[in-house]
Amino acid sequence: MEILLATLLGLILGSFLNVVILRIPKDESIVFGASHCTTCGNSLKPWHNIPLISWIILRGKCSFCKTHISIQYPIIEFISALIFFILATKYGISLPIFFVGISFLTLLALSMIDFKYKMVPDSLNLLAMVFAIFGAWSISGFFINFQNALLFAGGFTLLRFALSYILTASSQRAAKKTETSWTKNYHTYPFIEAMGEGDIMVAATMGALLGVKLTLVAIFLSALLALPVMLVLLKRSAEEQRVPFVPFLALATFIVYIYDTPILNYIEANY
Repeated sequence: MEILLATLLGLILGSFLNVVILRIPKDESIVFGASHCTTCGNSLKPWHNIPLISWIILRGKCSFCKTHISIQYPIIEFISALIFFILATKYGISLPIFFVGISFLTLLALSMIDFKYKMVPDSLNLLAMVFAIFGAWSISGFFINFQNALLFAGGFTLLRFALSYILTASSQRAAKKTETSWTKNYHTYPFIEAMGEGDIMVAATMGALLGVKLTLVAIFLSALLALPVMLVLLKRSAEEQRVPFVPFLALATFIVYIYDTPILNYIEANY
């Protein structure tokens, strides 16, 4: 019964998550303003907002104008319910696990926004980190989570600075080869940012959720998950080659969080 309740809670929160994903990038309030069809503008009735069921009954179409409703809505609701189901099955029902679940749902919202708009809202990023830090089993665990969040935020900031410097310096050397008397007093090369600030905050959330060893495993796993996608996009334009990395970081974090014990046992057995 507890697992069923947790799954239903995840389903309900997933429905709200769709509102967050839709409105945050548009700078709209996620609290005020009734849910409405984005095409015809009609306010939805309560029975139009039943997670999963309404989309199926309406056959994926608006009840008013019959415009197709994005399949994103039931998918997000299903994934949210699945996250809470898996967490409840493995760890049971508790306040820390609820906070951890909310953190993962926020990472899910960040992943969708990054995938659709290639942006990572600071508000959601900070929220994911805060819930991850509070997902501790004790007071000492809270401070350890906070310490790990700071550790990976600082580490990624340093990595970002170093990589950006290397890439910008390389661009500068290339620009100097084509320097003329007209351009020698101007910077004809761009400043290249190797990593977005959003990735730094996601790394902080990962550190709070997983700890040092498991976060390093998750970062490596995220690179492996992203590699096939990057290889597919290799021959496309520079803009199309920009791969949103937050979805891979979030997925890797969840996988490692669920399989933490066998991963740690493997690490300890080999080192």
